[in-house]
Amino acid sequence: MAARKTSVLLFFFMFLALSSAFPRNKNKYKPCKHLVLFFHDIIYNGKNAANATSAIVAAPQGANLTILAPQFHFGNIAVFDDPITLDNNLHSKPVGRAQGMYIYDTKNTFTSWLGFSFALNSTDYQGSINFIGADPILIKTRDISVVGGTGDFFMHRGIATINTDAYEGEVYFRLKVDIKFYECW
Repeated sequence: MAARKTSVLLFFFMFLALSSAFPRNKNKYKPCKHLVLFFHDIIYNGKNAANATSAIVAAPQGANLTILAPQFHFGNIAVFDDPITLDNNLHSKPVGRAQGMYIYDTKNTFTSWLGFSFALNSTDYQGSINFIGADPILIKTRDISVVGGTGDFFMHRGIATINTDAYEGEVYFRLKVDIKFYECW
């Protein structure tokens, strides 16, 4: 009888150990809403005031705010008011504006910190989406947090995968933003 109890206990503990070693597939998170948008940034270089959508507002040397700092642009702070389009064409009809700032925050590589909003005003979407996070620029795709929104995006949260879709010197870049909302109200 004692041998049988020992066998049952041994079997029970083996079952417990094996079941915890191989967890069941947890529910995969599925987005409740998905958008792909592009925003186009044209930095002011002292000659393009009519077309510029962003400007350096702080520089490490504090002198010329039309030239990015050498050595990975460390210390530059830029603000932007960029057009958002549904495709990668700068001349497409804008569906809103990307407004915020980026701070070049590392001395030994190109990285920035982003804090911005998409203010959308189209027939499909009305409201804002708020983003915040680190942007290691040299990595092809990187994620930043969607931390909230208003209007059609009220209290939405999720992840935005961004990649640099085009880059022309230090004056123009285009970001593709693939937004997946995991909390939709």
